[in-house]
Amino acid sequence: MGHNEAWVSVGVSSDTAEFAVAAIRCWWKRLGRRRHRQATRLLITADSGGSNSSRSRLWKVELQKLSNDTGLEIEVCHFPPGTSKWNKIEHRLFCHVTRNWQGQPLETYEIVVNLIGSTTTTTGLKVYADLDPSKYEKGRKVTDEEVAKVNIKPSRFHGEWNYVIRPKQ
Repeated sequence: MGHNEAWVSVGVSSDTAEFAVAAIRCWWKRLGRRRHRQATRLLITADSGGSNSSRSRLWKVELQKLSNDTGLEIEVCHFPPGTSKWNKIEHRLFCHVTRNWQGQPLETYEIVVNLIGSTTTTTGLKVYADLDPSKYEKGRKVTDEEVAKVNIKPSRFHGEWNYVIRPKQ
């Protein structure tokens, strides 16, 4: 929000935890690491349901991979159930995106990505968008062994929703 810019990944398959983490990874590679060169931690705020749910085992396993690959400590703070309205980023961004593509036939992924990526506001919001052509398997099961390898520490405040995942050495 401080840079008045946003990243949107447009997927071609299911909305899964793998897709959600892939979107974060893409943002980090394209924008995040250049904007935050000294970063050692990444804070993610997330809704409580769906692909990035606090109960999603796959979400945590994929975040561990991201943490290992980037060397970043990843702190996740989930909005309490039923409070996704508190997500200021979504409200600040998607009203402008939908206004920008109003009346446009969304016939191809290229059109969708270009319309999202051309979204701006009078206050200078810049939106970046890219297509993620990967196919993500819906309902992928995560083993207990995979979960046991996640280097996770619950936060003191609502550790069931908030936690830190640290890179594995």
